[in-house]
Amino acid sequence: MKGSNIRKTVAGIMSMALICSASTIGGIAASSAADTAQGKTIFDFSFEDEEDLKYFSNRGGDDTTVISSASDEAKSGDKSLLASGRSESWNGPAFRLDGVLEPNTEYLISASVKGKYYTGATFSFQYTVDGETKYSNLVQNLNGSDWQSIENVKVSFTDEMEGVFVYFEGGTDDLYIDDFKVVEAPTAEIESDIPSLSGIYKNDFKVGTALTPDNLASKPFMALVQKHFGESITVGNEMKPDSVLNKSATLAYMEETGDDETPQISFSAAKPVLNYANKYGIPVRVHTLVWHSQTPEWFFKENYDEKADYVSPEKMKKRMENYIKTYFETLTGLYPDIDFYACDVVNEAWLEDGTPRKPGHCGADNNYAASDWVAVFGDNSFIDYAFEYARKYAPKGYKLYYNDYNEYMDKKKVIVEMAERIKAAGNIDGIGMQSHLDCRDNMQSAFPSVSMYESALKDYAATGLDVQITELDVTVPEQNGTKYFDHQADYYKGIMDAIEKYKDSISAVVFWGVTDDNSWRAKQLPLLFDNEYKAKPAFDAIIKDKTPGEEPARTTKNADGPGAVKTTTTTATETTVITSSGDVTTTSDTTAKPEGKADLIGDANCDKSVSVADAVLIMQSVANPGKFGPNGSEENHITAQGYINADCCNVGDGVTNKDALAIQKYQLKLIDKLPEVSAEK
Repeated sequence: MKGSNIRKTVAGIMSMALICSASTIGGIAASSAADTAQGKTIFDFSFEDEEDLKYFSNRGGDDTTVISSASDEAKSGDKSLLASGRSESWNGPAFRLDGVLEPNTEYLISASVKGKYYTGATFSFQYTVDGETKYSNLVQNLNGSDWQSIENVKVSFTDEMEGVFVYFEGGTDDLYIDDFKVVEAPTAEIESDIPSLSGIYKNDFKVGTALTPDNLASKPFMALVQKHFGESITVGNEMKPDSVLNKSATLAYMEETGDDETPQISFSAAKPVLNYANKYGIPVRVHTLVWHSQTPEWFFKENYDEKADYVSPEKMKKRMENYIKTYFETLTGLYPDIDFYACDVVNEAWLEDGTPRKPGHCGADNNYAASDWVAVFGDNSFIDYAFEYARKYAPKGYKLYYNDYNEYMDKKKVIVEMAERIKAAGNIDGIGMQSHLDCRDNMQSAFPSVSMYESALKDYAATGLDVQITELDVTVPEQNGTKYFDHQADYYKGIMDAIEKYKDSISAVVFWGVTDDNSWRAKQLPLLFDNEYKAKPAFDAIIKDKTPGEEPARTTKNADGPGAVKTTTTTATETTVITSSGDVTTTSDTTAKPEGKADLIGDANCDKSVSVADAVLIMQSVANPGKFGPNGSEENHITAQGYINADCCNVGDGVTNKDALAIQKYQLKLIDKLPEVSAEK
């Protein structure tokens, strides 16, 4: 029998849980779930019983989707879920994870979907952090006239996230869903007896990887990160312009001040990954400031209206300068202890033939080749301004890079010329070679060839600038299983051997992901570890004949994430012991929180006013209490009185980032007064 009796018990309150904050029913459901060879089954919806429908809703707001039972279509049995009345492509049936499932736990979701009238579907993920909602596509191109299936799609969420949903979207016609199953991922162990990749190259260059927030809850995944890639993290998407630029705050600021040249930004989407890097002392590559893609169109338009005309080059220069200035100031204010050792200032500005991109907004209608930057400036002159402003505002220690793909093709010449010009102005430190490579089915057809790639390395090194390999992966032909893994191994070794020849000019090698199934090119299996967290032949080829080095030591700050190394840390408030499994034991409070009465609600720095500076100090004190807490070591730490003043959201709950958010909302006149009483207490 599908499902379990617990579904009947909680179904009546599930419809409320889908639109309210997290409840405790997830723990009940988990305790009643059946064990299977594939892991613990949490939910298994066949939709034969209409009670199953109560676990699903539309996505709220203007989503017009109506959820009902269908008897005219079914993948198995006699019925399925019908999502009808969809007026927009983003409308669709959604299943909420938080409040139903446990955070920091990895789950596998399987389901079948069919679009009426050949409607294609996408399986997507959304979450909210600090009031900002972000989205990502998990499985795309579910097209066809019959049922399409997704199998064992990995999903997870962290404590910082709320409003976490998976959902189907695409087109506006009806969608049918059947056989929706959620399984807790079975426990997996990584190979502890193989050398650390970062340890092998520790005397040559940093070895790192890219992470997104949904990676963090997988213990084996993060154990691989700690063992092999823990010298550099690139936040995969959440520090790109469309994740950082905050339209609602920007419009509110413009309405309040009349200033339409100072866009507002937020790092809420990147917060889970940055918190992880901060806990473990892992350096971070900033990716990316100025890009033609994943940048909102409104950023370039009059009154921040994507339907309006483009602004003038002079106004866009001011917007760019203020954006870059605020980006750096906010980031280092929030995370003063993270080593942001590199920053991709400009990304992918040149077409393969070495000409600028075409003017227009990047989209499917132009094969994602157009650029709003070119639409405003008429050419690539914006690149020099971007590096000028980045050099002006980047904190000490940030090295500035131009980053591009197909960097070994004809565009190589213009990249070198551009880099040398900006170098002469003193505004660039290095060149990022993305290195998205394809070994195809034999070494003769591999692109680029190893010699072609090495030639590009030589030319970039000859500029005297630092070189970083920023997004390395190597694809094989699709739907061939392990057939080409040995060939992939030979090609990877050739590429890494070429990189080693120029190690004196190379400071970092960053792999664009860890396991094949989490890659942006997952169907082509491009990485060093498979979806069972095991090393592939490519890994063995890279480390062959190498001398194993020690794994990099980790400095942790109350670390509680997957892959934590055994250590003991002490802060102003508690002593914590972390084990290799990620278990945490808190022994005692060593300092009582200050008590007393606020003299000015929100005035964390006690300067007799409430401003963004108070929000920054609150975030610093939360992220690093040892330095910025009430007993912190830094001269500008929050004082006891400041700590009392800072409690300005749900007074009495202690000081958290919600207090910082309340101050920012107050400054933008989104709320009338402090303290704020949040609906989520």
